[in-house]
Amino acid sequence: MIRNYHPGDKGKLIDIFKLNVPKFFDEKEISDFEKYLDNNLDTYLIIEQNNYIVGGFGYYIDNEDGSGKITWIFLHPEKAGRGLGTQAIEYCLSKLRENKSVKKLVVRTSQFSYKFFEKFGYTLVRTEKDYWGQGLDLYLMEQ
Repeated sequence: MIRNYHPGDKGKLIDIFKLNVPKFFDEKEISDFEKYLDNNLDTYLIIEQNNYIVGGFGYYIDNEDGSGKITWIFLHPEKAGRGLGTQAIEYCLSKLRENKSVKKLVVRTSQFSYKFFEKFGYTLVRTEKDYWGQGLDLYLMEQ
């Protein structure tokens, strides 16, 4: 089930986020994620199974360049590969495409996740080595 994020979810999300460090996120990104949650209540969502939080994801529109961005998507490692990430991306894409001000779709990910986004029509625009942290390169993708 996908539902809206509530501030009371923060602790559980941080715990799941930490399970994805260092494979998908750098340790220093934990505080960045916490700040994002504090400032983006309206477009961050929770993935639940059997009333337990198993992941989160967000989207927003950058009004400066008209881009719709998917951000901070992650799952509990035990839940990966079960279609939950696909549901999250499809949800975000439908919300972003509804907004007529969105001119392009953008995602910033790493070498470990970019193939997943290719399945949704994203193409690689550029890379930057060690952008997120040591061994975690930026893969900027657009649709």
